[in-house]
Amino acid sequence: MEASSYKRVLIKLSGEQLSGKFDFGIDAEICGWLAAEIRKAVDNGTQVVIVAGGGNLFRGQDVAKHGISRVTGEHMGMLGGVINAIALNDVLNANQLPAICLSNIFADQIAENYSYRKAINLLADGKTLVVAGGIGRPYFTHDTAAVNLALELDCQVVLKATKVNGVYNRDPVKFPDAQMIPRLSFKQAVEDSSIAVMDKSALGLAMDHSLPIIVFDAMQSDAILKISRGEDVGTRIDV
Repeated sequence: MEASSYKRVLIKLSGEQLSGKFDFGIDAEICGWLAAEIRKAVDNGTQVVIVAGGGNLFRGQDVAKHGISRVTGEHMGMLGGVINAIALNDVLNANQLPAICLSNIFADQIAENYSYRKAINLLADGKTLVVAGGIGRPYFTHDTAAVNLALELDCQVVLKATKVNGVYNRDPVKFPDAQMIPRLSFKQAVEDSSIAVMDKSALGLAMDHSLPIIVFDAMQSDAILKISRGEDVGTRIDV
């Protein structure tokens, strides 16, 4: 494929990736490295939308116990994503990548409220978007929110950043002979219980709308740039 094969992509980052060398919280150094990697793709002509999870701070399902309701736990998880998003937004701008944080959790003092028209106009103006707060409703993961947002903003692909370089036939940490699978169908990804790179609701939504997902190692230098050019990186999940 030719350079700038993708005009617009959505990158889904996990909270654990943003925590870097820490067990909890945000590693600004890692965020800076990711910002530089994202900037390479933007400089190559690709518009970028980013969704960051909140697992480094709160996981809704884990928090919901001892009197904290599941809905409240889910809200805490979304707020964890907001914290990550506003931090990442600052780091992007500090790395000379003009970015705006829009939030589906209305918090006017810290981020602008998300709307479709605002997001589209900002992308047209050359801004990188960091969208916070999932979709603003409980029981929907940041993965599902990422696919939903990618469809709404007409992104051509979802880049699911992980700590491994793709989907394997079994856990590569436990099994040294595990083999990476370069391409999967949605049907395989949804039906195979051993594939847990993205929640099944997100995969099902992408499948319904034929939106490809690329699973890749976020810490591999130039990976985002190569994908934006249409080069084969990681595992591609499509029809």
